[in-house]
Amino acid sequence: MLLNSLVVVRRVASKEITLFFSSPVAYLFLAVFSAVSLFVFFWGESFFARNIADVRPLFEWMPILLIFLCSTLTMRLWSEERRTGTLEHVLTQPAPLWAFVVGKFLGCIALLVIALLITFPLPITVAFLGELDWGPVWSGYLAAFFLGAAYLSIGLFVSSRSNNQIVSLIIAAAVCGLFYLVGSPLITNFFGNVVGEVLRMLGTGSRFDSITRGVIDIRDLYYYLSIVAVFLLLNTYVLERERWTLAAKTPHHKKWQVVSALLVLNAIGGNLWLGQMNTLRVDTTEGRQYSVSDATRNYLSQLQEPLLLRGYFSSKTHPLLAPLVPQVRDLLREYEIAGENSVVLEVIDPLVNPELEEEANQLYGIEPVPFQVADRYQSSIVSSYFNVLVQYGDEYEVLGFRDLIDVKATGDAVPDVRLRNPEHDLTRAIKKVLTSYQAGGNLFTTVKGNLAFSAYISSDEQLPAGLQAYRNVVEDVVSRYQQQSDGRFAVKFVDPQADGGVQAQRLAEVYGLQPMAASLFSNNRFYFHLLLEKDGQAVQIPLDDLTDATFERNLKAGIKRFAGGFTKTVAMVTAPGAPSPYGAPRSEYSQLEGFLSGELNVVSEDLSDGAVSALADVLLLAGPEGLDEKSLFAVDQFLMQGGTVIASTSPKTARFSQRIDLADRNSGLEDWLQHHGISIGEGLVMDPQNAAFPAPVTRQVGNMQLQEMRMLNYPYFVDIRRNGLSAENPITSELPQITMAWASPISVDSEKNGDRTVTTLMQSSAKSWVSDSIDIMPKVGSGGGVAYTAEGEPARQTLAVIAEGKFDSFFADKDSPLLEPAGDNALDAAVKEANGEAPADDEEKPPVFTGTIKHSPQSARLVIFASNDFLRDPVVQMMSSANGNVSLAPYELMANTIDWSLEDTALMQIRSRGQFNRTLSPMQSSSRLFWEYLNYALAALALGIVAFIYSRVSAARQARHGKLVSV
Repeated sequence: MLLNSLVVVRRVASKEITLFFSSPVAYLFLAVFSAVSLFVFFWGESFFARNIADVRPLFEWMPILLIFLCSTLTMRLWSEERRTGTLEHVLTQPAPLWAFVVGKFLGCIALLVIALLITFPLPITVAFLGELDWGPVWSGYLAAFFLGAAYLSIGLFVSSRSNNQIVSLIIAAAVCGLFYLVGSPLITNFFGNVVGEVLRMLGTGSRFDSITRGVIDIRDLYYYLSIVAVFLLLNTYVLERERWTLAAKTPHHKKWQVVSALLVLNAIGGNLWLGQMNTLRVDTTEGRQYSVSDATRNYLSQLQEPLLLRGYFSSKTHPLLAPLVPQVRDLLREYEIAGENSVVLEVIDPLVNPELEEEANQLYGIEPVPFQVADRYQSSIVSSYFNVLVQYGDEYEVLGFRDLIDVKATGDAVPDVRLRNPEHDLTRAIKKVLTSYQAGGNLFTTVKGNLAFSAYISSDEQLPAGLQAYRNVVEDVVSRYQQQSDGRFAVKFVDPQADGGVQAQRLAEVYGLQPMAASLFSNNRFYFHLLLEKDGQAVQIPLDDLTDATFERNLKAGIKRFAGGFTKTVAMVTAPGAPSPYGAPRSEYSQLEGFLSGELNVVSEDLSDGAVSALADVLLLAGPEGLDEKSLFAVDQFLMQGGTVIASTSPKTARFSQRIDLADRNSGLEDWLQHHGISIGEGLVMDPQNAAFPAPVTRQVGNMQLQEMRMLNYPYFVDIRRNGLSAENPITSELPQITMAWASPISVDSEKNGDRTVTTLMQSSAKSWVSDSIDIMPKVGSGGGVAYTAEGEPARQTLAVIAEGKFDSFFADKDSPLLEPAGDNALDAAVKEANGEAPADDEEKPPVFTGTIKHSPQSARLVIFASNDFLRDPVVQMMSSANGNVSLAPYELMANTIDWSLEDTALMQIRSRGQFNRTLSPMQSSSRLFWEYLNYALAALALGIVAFIYSRVSAARQARHGKLVSV
């Protein structure tokens, strides 16, 4: 019986497909579907203007498009049977009616699949134009298939109730539209979060959006399957009723009614039951952007007591924020599951709980944010909450909507609002409260393994008077720390000159440490070097103002460099900013500083005293200018201590006024870099693979002048893609793209680098060249940007490198710039006396004890980015205006570099999972038209192939049977 029914299903499906393609209906359906999809993709959603390598525009209007096309496809299937009287023939067949229903349904599904396949050249095109994440593409097609199947089942049911095709079309479109609208913002905006979430669970469009983002949730698939099952069942039930004698009810009638009701209730119950589960899903995005990472689970495993995650979400909020609330709530639930019993999750509406609202306002400083909500009839202000509290012990962090969302301008009046990278923001907050809580206890609990403190100090006879007393300070402080360490802090004092100079020679060979002096012409040489050591890595404790408080601060900072979890300190050096009418010059790197401050302690470093702060873990030189000898000595000795120096520098920089000019920039690092085998060329790299330059262009239209913003071809904005980014180094391995503005080429002297490991981080494309021109103004022609002519032989140019290993000091054979001649103080006093100035005995300058570390340990790292400008605020803002949203890629790159140097790759991994803007490759307007027309041509070719295949299959059938088989 079942086998015969399946044969009927196959024959009915074959018949419907044959009827489709034997008339213009199928071709009209496919042509309209493909044409509208292509038009919406390229024009409706402004694909090239968005400049993002994804296929979201293809699926943006798919739910609405499928409503009308599926309704058109199914309107005649049963209505025509009923109108022509062939329905009675079907009802009198011995085969079960469900076989006819399923057969017609599968025939429509076949046409739907062909329609979706015709659009497949679109994602292939995008993959050619940029780096496409294929996970959301497959998810989008799967969602379109299930959504189309649901609409087809609704259309079949409606068609079975009417003998008029037009009536069937209108009613089917209305019912499908109702399912779409019930979960759309047009309806949910009238309700709060709770009711709105229920409506979104009922809407086909909201479920569709959930899948197309790249997350295949079993709840969404079951929802669509339940719609298909229910409406196919109702279709079969309607046809079955046509067989009944309505004069009297029989047990057979009652059986059908009970079974149908039970199946409908089971479908509803299944959706309600699965609605409580949020773990049965597959994240298809690259890097699993919507799943909790292993790095997050590692932080959660360190919890010793409950961590509170509390979401403050108002039921009435801005319409653009409302759809994001369930996404944040689902992510918080995943944290609760991953943390097992260590994470407590609470989601509340403060507006309905006055006590919790008062606590949020007074204790945590959480205040409602006023949003303006407007429609065509009225405008109002809504004060609502969109915050997440992360609390561990007495430490807490609050994330607001500005921390969690990303707003991108679109061609429409309504911006595109998305969650930026919620896992990164949440895990960063968890890390911060966790480490702050740990910092309040024993410092050594956060250090894995044992630490050794070695004091290489000469005898008291050789030490200056100030250092003799300071030795007692050091002994007292380290003794106190040794008692707190529970045997994990070893302390030793060694006189390097006591054993015939054996220890002194070891210090010079292993650490590059040399004897110290109190003045330039002093013959008294002594040792006073304080080292912290662990697993072959050494950190030198500097000599500051020789007080116990300063030494303890420096010692604690040194221990924290070996500890996990503490907020690290980045010493940042920048060029002086442009003059400000309001006082001090404004920094051109404030956005970079603000971005890094979310995870790190960023301090402005003054190198004029010849030393880097002992609290610094990393030294960042962003566009340095005019570093003198003392400042260069500070940089050199920080590297010699085994630290990491990151420099963004180049001989050229852009200067903004009425036009863009190229200016020379003397950083003071040139000779120092060449000493370490790294040279930066004077020219600028130009690349045909480049980011666009947003420029205002004036057009003459009749007697009027119109000014518009055009994206111009600008080779000075080198666009580096995956093939130009190092895949082995974690700094760049997960970055999809980075733009280097006005960058210079780097050359590496392999002989000078010797045994050091040199890694090329970034390179331009093979078609790039180096230009010596000082004219960097964008070229504008009548049709827009003008193509640039290559100068010299095109080749890849290195734009960023890393050097790791043992470095020799630039000052190894020179006197320390910090030492002054012994007579300087006396000379100054004589000059003041001759000028009638009283000697300032109480302002006597403290003695300087210094020595030069002649070489670094193997842990030293030097990272060079050959651009002064790619991190500057005005440049980043310029690139952001071209993309329509804030370009975070340069800041992500710098954050990755700092995390890598600190060997803290956990947050780097989570940050890499964020939604980077995968931009399109640069192209001219003619190229854009080519790709657009190519897709139209491919769609037409696909239609031709379908017609050809049908004609061949039809001819083969006629040859075998002489006529078409009908049921």
